[in-house]
Amino acid sequence: MAKKSAKSDRRAVIDDIRKKQKGAERARGLAIIAVCVVIAVGIVVAAAFKPIKDSIQTSSYDSKTLQEIGESPSAAGCQKVVKRKADGNQQHIPTGTQQIYTTAPAAFGPHWNEANVAPVAMSRKFYSRDDRPELEALVHNLEHGYTLLWYDDTVSGSELNEIRAIGRKFPGDDDFRYKFIAVPWTKADETETTKNRKPAIDWPKGTHIAFTHWTAKVDSSGNASDQYGVFQYCSGLSGQALKTFMEKYPYTDSPEPGAM
Repeated sequence: MAKKSAKSDRRAVIDDIRKKQKGAERARGLAIIAVCVVIAVGIVVAAAFKPIKDSIQTSSYDSKTLQEIGESPSAAGCQKVVKRKADGNQQHIPTGTQQIYTTAPAAFGPHWNEANVAPVAMSRKFYSRDDRPELEALVHNLEHGYTLLWYDDTVSGSELNEIRAIGRKFPGDDDFRYKFIAVPWTKADETETTKNRKPAIDWPKGTHIAFTHWTAKVDSSGNASDQYGVFQYCSGLSGQALKTFMEKYPYTDSPEPGAM
């Protein structure tokens, strides 16, 4: 009986050890799953944090006026407005056709004309580098009296959030005085404005923000004449400079001010 009892005791010990091992393995498995979940959640949170942070920073400007956003025109290095004789009014080209423009950024010229493509909807005021419409669509907006704020590849961080905040100062699509869109100027755009030759008007060295508008005198019959592209380049962002620019060149000063 003693031998049988000893054998049973050994089996009990072995079973207990195996039970503990299985418990330890289960605990390690749960720990690995927990770590994976924490990492996954961390990745999701990290991915979501920047947009949330940007949104918070952008909304912090809601209590400020347009002219209070950014720097003063002089501090932002805003240069004098320059003009270039414009053409392209009512010159519609097939959607998808590339147009070579003679200024950088574009301010006038032939453009696309297709519902839900060109002109771009007035309701949206800011575009990123990932979703910006094509130049040929945006030029149609210029023909309708929009002011475009262009920002180059160097603009990022808080300055980019300030541009988003400026877009919020022109809400909706009911008030034509709010014909404004902020859009990026990209390296790819250069191929549509230079084509191995210098544009008639180009970004001055050291500038990273530009305002453009297409001006015209329109008679009682709706005929546009005395058309110009107007440009203002700045090293940094100035809401005051933009306000002054849009007051001097309102949507009414364009080839087709009554069109959306």
